[in-house]
Amino acid sequence: MAVRIRLSRVGRKKTPIYRIVVADSRSPRDGRVIESIGRYDPRTEPSLIEIDEDRARDWLEKGAKPSETVAKLLAVKGISR
Repeated sequence: MAVRIRLSRVGRKKTPIYRIVVADSRSPRDGRVIESIGRYDPRTEPSLIEIDEDRARDWLEKGAKPSETVAKLLAVKGISR
């Protein structure tokens, strides 16, 4: 099973808020998740980025691959393998 750390969209139309989730790469964007580890709100100034750093590092050590966008968010927070 290929595990990805990626964004899952929530919120109303034209007001996106994203959850940072760990999910199987084959599941749909807003489908079944393994664990929710944070949230991202791009509409606030500055953008809200909340990530459970311990859980994110744990999943990265287990081999989960972040999506391109999540990799940028992790870099902003200073989280790496």
